Amino acid sequence: MISASILQSILSLVQLSPRITKWLSGSSIALVSKQILDIAKNVTNSKNETEAVEKLKTDRNMLLLFQKVLISSEREIELAVIKDKENARTRDIAIINTGRRNIRADVMVISAALGLIICLATIVVYRKSLPGEAVGIISTVAGIFGACLKDAYNFEFGSSRGSKEKDQTVASILNRIS
Repeated sequence: MISASILQSILSLVQLSPRITKWLSGSSIALVSKQILDIAKNVTNSKNETEAVEKLKTDRNMLLLFQKVLISSEREIELAVIKDKENARTRDIAIINTGRRNIRADVMVISAALGLIICLATIVVYRKSLPGEAVGIISTVAGIFGACLKDAYNFEFGSSRGSKEKDQTVASILNRIS
């Protein structure tokens, strides 16, 4: 679980350095957020996330240094995301091997599918009586549910070929390092 202060700080950092968004998805968001905030605290020599964000907002040189360190730390962040995904897949395999079902994952996927269907049905049924702003909000929520389903399928069946090759490359690098 990610705290509100960490979430607020990471969102502020995303505004300063949009490249962070590519790492903030799936179950590894808390882990990656902590790593990025640690980088910000180290670069700014700050004791907490809020202080680090304020220094980065006001000092252009520190912001450039933060972005430079982020680029050099990209490999470690990517490895953390891949390890987190591998751990989750290993856990799921262990659950299945014991003859049980992963009810939590089933509930998550069913909830996302139902949410998407409800959003789309609401737009179709009430399209003439809903103001444009409401349609926009419901469409955005439907997009979020769709992204959840995409992530679930990506987790269950693997990702695209290019991403799979990247995962294999990083895995071979990890094996060499270990």
